[in-house]
Amino acid sequence: MKRAPRFKRVAAKTPKRPTLSNRPSDDDDDDDQTPPSQPEPDSTPIPEIPADKMTILPYTFFQIDALDLAPRLLGKFLRRDDVVLQITEVEAYRPNDSACHGRFGITPRTAPVFGPGGRAYVYLCYGLHSMLNVVADKEGVGAAVLIRACAPISGLETIQQRRGQKTSKPVLLSGPGKIGQALGLSTEWSNHPLYTPGGLEILDGPPPENMLIGPRVGINYALPEHVNALWRFAIAGTPWISAPKNTLRPPSS
Repeated sequence: MKRAPRFKRVAAKTPKRPTLSNRPSDDDDDDDQTPPSQPEPDSTPIPEIPADKMTILPYTFFQIDALDLAPRLLGKFLRRDDVVLQITEVEAYRPNDSACHGRFGITPRTAPVFGPGGRAYVYLCYGLHSMLNVVADKEGVGAAVLIRACAPISGLETIQQRRGQKTSKPVLLSGPGKIGQALGLSTEWSNHPLYTPGGLEILDGPPPENMLIGPRVGINYALPEHVNALWRFAIAGTPWISAPKNTLRPPSS
């Protein structure tokens, strides 16, 4: 696979305005539930990003191989209404990939995957969870990047209401189904252009200094070479990562 480039830190960490480089937490398994009635005085600090510094990424940003797009999405922002999330973990799905939905060809469900890069592909997992993907590459290729985890930037109360959890710990957004729920998405958002103002947008953001890579999650049905492919990417040092964490490691230099 083509190794992603190393990243340079943009935002510095200060005591009053913590960035994503916080102490890792184990409270991010998709099955964890925090009762709303329990107070959490030691909640994970939420990074602050000036809203006026956010610009929508252009159409051309997404017209590349999913394996190249995936690490470049780390640190970028998802915005819908008052909710802004910073992307902390992703997975790449490519053409001829036995784990990619594109392997089924063009169907009413998978048609957005074959659209031009920069559009949303939202599908239901187990008929319950709305999973947000960013379509990659040129029209007809059939590739996408799954958003696995994020950190909340703004709209925390809206996120908590949609998630049904009164918490600001990583369990709130550590899993792809949680991202779709926090953004209030459904399959009707499939094919939505993420590079145009209004609705759901992807905004530019600071690339992380370091990242982790590992095999993708929950694809044991795929061919061995695709099960073992290191196509999962996450920001190193952030607690806002989904389980399992023990399969992630720094890329070899």
